[in-house]
Amino acid sequence: MRQSEKFRGTGVALVTPFSPDKSIDYTALENIIEHVIEGGVDYIVSLGTTGEAITLSSEECRDILDFTIEKTKGRLPIVAGLFGSNFTEKLIGIVKSYNFDGIDAIMSSSPAYSKPSQEGIYEHYMRIQEVSPIPIIIYNVPGRTSSNVQASTVVRLAESSEKFVAVKEASGDFEQIMQILKNRPDDFLVLSGDDPITLPMIACGADGGISVIANAYPNEFASMTRSAVQGDLKRAKQLSDLLLDIHPWLYIEGNPSGIKAAMEIRGLCTRAMRIPLTELTDINFGHLKAAMQQVR
Repeated sequence: MRQSEKFRGTGVALVTPFSPDKSIDYTALENIIEHVIEGGVDYIVSLGTTGEAITLSSEECRDILDFTIEKTKGRLPIVAGLFGSNFTEKLIGIVKSYNFDGIDAIMSSSPAYSKPSQEGIYEHYMRIQEVSPIPIIIYNVPGRTSSNVQASTVVRLAESSEKFVAVKEASGDFEQIMQILKNRPDDFLVLSGDDPITLPMIACGADGGISVIANAYPNEFASMTRSAVQGDLKRAKQLSDLLLDIHPWLYIEGNPSGIKAAMEIRGLCTRAMRIPLTELTDINFGHLKAAMQQVR
């Protein structure tokens, strides 16, 4: 198997559940891990945006990752979010000292805030791949970083090193997505970073997605993705339509407040979050619940 193949299909960007006192709820986390595995996702992404890594200490991040590795028991590949620092040299130091046992790939976004040039982004990722012993998923999320990784840069990285196995594309720019799909190497995956457009992305040639809603609806989203990848677009659209009205309420106050609320509605964890992130307001919680009640 080519090393990229294990990241085809549905990855779930796992939430980090908190108790009402804002401590990590490991019992809930174990239940969620079992929930998504039984739901049919293809791999787990730990400590991403949806996992609220920015509100966790380094020690908590390591504990969550180790716990996830232990409870997954090798049943699925695990991707670790690695965001550490916008200073390339500091991030390199983190990678050099990292324990990669049980981790199949890292996912890292381009540097935020500083708005580097495309050459700066390229050099940043190339420095990371020099020290990473495992594959890397490029994460392009300009809505958070304020710096778009252009299609030409993604393709250049993919052609420069076999360490780059995929891009999680969350720009929402279909022209850019189509350029990556047209010019990428054959074994380089394009993954949707936006749940609502995962189906049309796959229809254009993408290979799957790293999902938020799959925390709450792993079976429905994974089945949709699988059907689309296999070319059964009619079945895929039926499943996509099933979840379509839920998506807006998951992001109305930002991610992950919406998915944490959905998880509470499904009885999987509380919607507790740590400042500066705040819980979904009651009025939008009600809208979300009403949308979820339509899913049969």
